[in-house]
Amino acid sequence: MADELYSRIPDTPISDDTARLERIRGALEKLNYSYDGVRELLGERAFEAMARDQVVPGTWRVQNILDNANTTDPDRRLARIIGFFLFARTLTRAELADALGGEPALNDLIAANLVEPADPENTRTPKNTGEAPHYRAVFDLRPHSADDGTELWVASDLGAHQRPGVLRKDHVLGIGQASLTLAQITERTPVARALDVGTGCGIQTFHLLAHADHVTATDISPRALAFARFNLLLNAPALKLDPQNLEARVSLRQGSLLEPVAGEQFDLVVSNPPFVITPRRANESSDDQFTYRDGGLPGDDIVSTLIRRIPEILVPGGRAQMLGNWEIHRDNTGEAQSWDARLRTWFAESATGTPSEAWVIQREVLTPESYAETWLKDASENRDRDHYESTYRAYLDDFKNRNVHSIGFGMLWLRRPAHPTETVPLNRFEDITYPIAQPIAQSITEAVARFDRLTALTDQALTETHLVVAEDVTEERHGRPGAEHPNVILLRAGSGLCRTILLSTETAGFVSACDGELSIGQILGALAMLLGWEDYTPNARAAFGTENEHPRDTLLVAVRELIEKSFLHFADENG
Repeated sequence: MADELYSRIPDTPISDDTARLERIRGALEKLNYSYDGVRELLGERAFEAMARDQVVPGTWRVQNILDNANTTDPDRRLARIIGFFLFARTLTRAELADALGGEPALNDLIAANLVEPADPENTRTPKNTGEAPHYRAVFDLRPHSADDGTELWVASDLGAHQRPGVLRKDHVLGIGQASLTLAQITERTPVARALDVGTGCGIQTFHLLAHADHVTATDISPRALAFARFNLLLNAPALKLDPQNLEARVSLRQGSLLEPVAGEQFDLVVSNPPFVITPRRANESSDDQFTYRDGGLPGDDIVSTLIRRIPEILVPGGRAQMLGNWEIHRDNTGEAQSWDARLRTWFAESATGTPSEAWVIQREVLTPESYAETWLKDASENRDRDHYESTYRAYLDDFKNRNVHSIGFGMLWLRRPAHPTETVPLNRFEDITYPIAQPIAQSITEAVARFDRLTALTDQALTETHLVVAEDVTEERHGRPGAEHPNVILLRAGSGLCRTILLSTETAGFVSACDGELSIGQILGALAMLLGWEDYTPNARAAFGTENEHPRDTLLVAVRELIEKSFLHFADENG
């Protein structure tokens, strides 16, 4: 099988023996080395600190557990394994074998290249003058709980907080905030074929397998594909995979961006690409780049290339979700251009002329200085002072040469229209930097379906439908003390994108009547009588100058916006 090419890549976990992986899985299960097991033993504060790459609360907690004479044997064994895999603490062979349930289990981990002898002088563990030798974890191996509750173990390279020095250039990233964000925005509608571009350790593929018949996972790094293969086979039962026929549901392919799938099409594409904007140097080779984050192209060309090319590999109606950075350039006055100006051109310039729809949400904007500091620290390049300073200057020179004012980060949604000449395209670019309610995938799916239905309705057809206020929506009214009427009326959504919208008095009155009983037209008619609007006839409309200036039409425009932004739902959506 093609995926067997990645079963014994140097400096990666070895996955050529499925029986061995089954035994390792059994040992971890017996130990209760699970997401909930780790959280319960460490406590919420230390567990949350791990998500920020802060290990001190966890190591402090582990040491307290081990020093407590009243600690139970199961908790002691689990604490040792947590310290070993998550905090890079060494153990003697006897301690490690005891924690794992015996020498056979330890030998399995050694054979899988997960464990190796270590010099205690160069580890986080104080020197032990007792039994030797000590052993250390070669890789990070941590429990992960998917949004649907699936329990997994994920192997990756040790992070900057677990090892000394600058990260290796072919570092394979584990479960980070970016990968979790992408998993939370990925639509989970069942599909036949899905593609994971830049799979890394495989985290997106694991989630895709819950609703895709087959997943193709690509990466430029053979080490990344080796980690992905190991993780897939280690978690085969939870992922419903046949270890003897992995390719029946997963195909692992090496190559850059979309090259490994040229000529193919997919229902769903996801990607957490190497989108970091890194200064390129003369005579630079791929060996000089951090493969997990540096795409090897100048500026934000990785993201723009994917946006232009993804539509051609989507089936009609197919969708894609990805993360990315984009440069916000200066205008002629030195001020920032609109953040979405360049993004809009990318969506309009498909490589093959294939049309695409867009929904982009900008979540963060950084200055060139903040951006450089973030990514230099990410790879621990700040540990070498001379290298740090020279690379920092290179970042600033690079941004200055391209007239970059700031750098945006966010979530990108694409769709290849099923009937491009018959439907109104979705093109939405939003700057939402406040907290939102993750996961938002379901909210996105529902909002897109609502948009499609809404844009297919004429105004007359729309007035015949019935609406209800979304369950998460609340109303706020603000006014001067003693005032008869409020000065400000707001609607707030408590889930999804957590939007807030300002209402006119007429719109607020309309919303208050949306209980599913009356049609839009009936509510408009009632408001017309209450507010004394002119008769809605062609002659009456002409008196207002244009159709859209009639209060009824103005309100209908506002109603469409409330539906588009999910404050109002069609009453039969869930019927």
